[in-house]
Amino acid sequence: MEIKLETLDKTHALGKFLGENLKEGMVLLLNGDLGAGKTTLTKSLAEGLGIKGPVTSPTFTIVNIYRGKINLYHIDTYRLEEGLDTMYLDFDEYFYGDGVTVVEWANKIANSLPEEYLEFNIKLEDGIRKIKISYAGEKYKVLGEKIYENFGS
Repeated sequence: MEIKLETLDKTHALGKFLGENLKEGMVLLLNGDLGAGKTTLTKSLAEGLGIKGPVTSPTFTIVNIYRGKINLYHIDTYRLEEGLDTMYLDFDEYFYGDGVTVVEWANKIANSLPEEYLEFNIKLEDGIRKIKISYAGEKYKVLGEKIYENFGS
């Protein structure tokens, strides 16, 4: 399924909606070019989770942890080598932990991802974000359908 977000306000609304609907142990994968809106979406998602304070991309630290009613584990794999064995980075601790995990540039660690997830592939074209949504796992199917109902064309 695909949705189109014509404004930053709609991108913000989607992120907040996600934050309000994701549950502990859920994983959101974000792929897209630089500037496509991955971090913007994550910041809004954090707001929906009730997280206060600045949310920044962990490009250099790889993981930022934010405490809220549900914790947010924000992973950015931009600087990692594609196909790298990430076992030593303990990503499973986040994927199967007590919070929500967001992975930017998830395609770079495809061989290390959990079996179930919600994935957004974002393209920015003429100021419009086109987001192709896919999922693995029944709980993500239900959420994907809710997203489409609220943000689909």
